Amino acid sequence: MIEDVRFGSVMIDGKKYEHDLVIYPSGKIERRKKEISKKKHGTSHKFDPDELREYLTEDFDILIVGTGIYGMLSLLPESRKLVKDKEIIEKPTPEAVRLFNELRKKKRVLGIFHVTC
Repeated sequence: MIEDVRFGSVMIDGKKYEHDLVIYPSGKIERRKKEISKKKHGTSHKFDPDELREYLTEDFDILIVGTGIYGMLSLLPESRKLVKDKEIIEKPTPEAVRLFNELRKKKRVLGIFHVTC
């Protein structure tokens, strides 16, 4: 599904996205609502539970968070508590994309990908 990731962009099924993304288990793709985290913490690199709640609309087995090309994004402890009964994988975005493509063949995966730092 995800063909390529580079600093600032992700290629999915031939379409280039130049913003952070959320990919649901159903395949639906939307822009990450990082302004929620940024408003509360002054940065979108601290993944707030209020932002995560926005994406909990479909059931999933695994949450994969692409933390950025350099790994700057991280789930806050309070965010982890929201999905404590799910498997959580946080990796730099290139590695997270590889895992997402592999795991979505067998499990319901919610992917959230930071495409810059």
